[in-house]
This record gives sequence, C-alpha cells and structure tokens, in this order.
Amino acid sequence: MRIRTEAWVLYAGSNGNGRSQAGGRSNGNGHKCIDIAELKRETFEFDPPGDHEVLVEPISGCWEGNMNHALTRHPVDICRQRGEEKVVIGNAGVVRVLQPGAQAHNVKEGDLCLVFCNGVWDEHGYPKKIYAYDAPGTVGLLAKRTKLHERQLIPIPENSRHTLEQWAGFSLRFITAWANWRVAYGSWQLQARSSGDRVPAVWGWGGGVTLAELMLARLAGCEAAMISSQDERLNLIADCGLEPVDRRSFPDLSFETERYQNCAEYRTRYLESEKRFLGIVEAKTSARGVAIFIDFIGQPVFRATLKSLARPGVITTAGWKEGMDLALVRAVECMHWHVHVHTHYARYDEGVEAVEFGERSGWAPPRSNERYCWDDVPRLARDYAEGRTTGFFPTFEVNAA
Repeated sequence: MRIRTEAWVLYAGSNGNGRSQAGGRSNGNGHKCIDIAELKRETFEFDPPGDHEVLVEPISGCWEGNMNHALTRHPVDICRQRGEEKVVIGNAGVVRVLQPGAQAHNVKEGDLCLVFCNGVWDEHGYPKKIYAYDAPGTVGLLAKRTKLHERQLIPIPENSRHTLEQWAGFSLRFITAWANWRVAYGSWQLQARSSGDRVPAVWGWGGGVTLAELMLARLAGCEAAMISSQDERLNLIADCGLEPVDRRSFPDLSFETERYQNCAEYRTRYLESEKRFLGIVEAKTSARGVAIFIDFIGQPVFRATLKSLARPGVITTAGWKEGMDLALVRAVECMHWHVHVHTHYARYDEGVEAVEFGERSGWAPPRSNERYCWDDVPRLARDYAEGRTTGFFPTFEVNAA
C-alpha cells in the first residue's frame, strides 16, 4: 500500500525548456522580485520503504541553494530531468526514524538523524545525483513523511551540544565544507612545504558552505576572512571569529565579458572596483596574496579571485551561484602554481567524520532565530530567492520535535 502524506509539491514547468523567465523586477524596497515556481500544498504518495530504506518524519529542514535552483528551474527543470510530473524537494535537515526496513541496520526506531543527501553514488561513494534534487524517485523534506536509504542517515550524537536546527544547517553545508576543505587544504600543504612558519590567508565568497569552510580554516590556524555586503552577515562573520570584508567597498566587481569589451563606462567602473579589491587583499595579507580562496560565486568574481591568489595558491569550490562557465589563461595558472579544486558534497564516511568532529570541537552553524513554520514555507522560498534571509542557515519546521 502506498504511503500518503502532506507535502509542498513542485510541478514541472510548462514553457519550452521548463525554465522560469530570466530576470526580475524591483519590488520597491530594494529587493529584486525573482520569478520562482509555486509550491502547492497537497497530498503526496510514494511507495513504502524497501529492505535498506527507512520511513522517517522530518523535524527541521534547512533551505538550500539547490532548492532555489529547483524553483527558478535554472539551470534545469528537475521535474523534467527526472521524468516526473511533480516532485518534493528539500535535502538538508533532521528526521526521526519511524520504521527501518528489514535490512536497515544503521538506525533504529526513534533515532534522530541528520540527512546525508547523496542520492545516487558511484563505486567510490562520491555522489552522482543528489537526493530530493536530481535523483529520480526521491521524496524530500518538504513532506510530513518520507523515506531514505539507510546510508542517507547519520545518527545525531546523544545529548548533543548542538540544537536540532543547528544540525539541520549542518546537514548539507557543513558536510560539503568538510570534504572540500580536506582537498583544498591538503593541496596547499603539498605545495607550500617550504614556506616555513607562513600562516596561510584563506578568503571566501559565498554563503553557508563558505562560512563553514572558513571556520575550519580558522581552527587549522589560518587567517580567515569572508566577504559580504549585508551588515547582519558581516556581524555574524565577526561573531564566528572570522575577519569580515565589506563587499560594498568594491561595488562594481562583477565581470561581464561582453560589457567589458563594448562599454567604456562599465569597464572603467569595473576596473576601479577590481583595483580597490586587490588593494584590500594586498593590505590584509601583507602583500602575500590569498593562499586558498573559497569561491562559491563563480564567473562574476572569478577574474579578480585569480588575480588575488598567492603563488602558489588554491582556488576551491563545490558549487556555484552565478555563472558556471569560466575563462582562464591556462599557461598563467600553470606558471603561478595555482591548483583548482572542484568537489561535490561528500562520501558517507566523510559525513560521519564531519558530524563527529562537529560534536567534539563545537564546529557547527551559529544559533539563529531565522526559523519558518510549516505554513510559511512559500514565504521562505520567496525570501531566500529575493535576498531577504539575513543569516546563512534559514530553517523550517515540518513536524514537532
């Protein structure tokens, strides 16, 4: 018998390639109105769990960037990609185990678990598709009940020092940061063995994953700085022990190749912002440059990021926000000993390691009051899309703890 549950459901788009219309419009209060798909609150059905699957009830979820990609249908319409008329998204959070399958020995009834969002993985354990995003047949946390494979659940330590909302924020972003930092920092160490007592400068663009990774950098003894343009986030960055860098000091640092080539006014404004940015990097790193740059933005800042890198240096990412296609001069990158690191979420053992380290060291998302109730999920979707969420880990309630 199929399982019926209440859910916020995303339907496939109806226009051509399924994408939402590009662009946006001002809403009159300084935020841009973004075209996002509607989430419909309705009954959703799915097959009962198999032997290695687990029936769960989500407790708390964290709104992720991939959920925004799904609602803007960019770069793809995930319903059409999955070949499904409708899907339930949401792949970061905390769940309670209701009923383990006959061969699911990793968890037991009543356990509170963090969601590990590998949807389809290869023989090495690396994700090929992500649960509740592009993995077919998966039902996300925007449902009162769902099912997961036992290797998509990591038990939360008993009597944890962290709240369930913190573990919800940890679920995707902190595990991504753990796996990416391991490769990026290891790459820099291999190159910089002769640097003596040099303390590497680690900088970052982005959101929650960047913050988590910079917190790891600080714990490793690095000089860590994060860039933001919002006062609330700059204060949060400082509260986490990182150096805040105000992006408003270089407001036109957003590179567009065609405009740069064809518009003299734009080119002048861009170059002035780039000069200011590189001057700030030089001053704050004592002219050493950035040893490891964590860049989750992409194309608009890529040119300036490369120019700010030390020699040797590492630029690292596990995702993008604006622009997937990047241009570089390969010979220059070789001569400057620049390593480019690209990872995608993590292996299951890395997730377990991250949780153990987070509990032991206190490494976790900062506590936040930015919480939304179940009824307010569509408002959270809109707030996130239009930049009204002030923290890095906005959470939503599904079921009572």
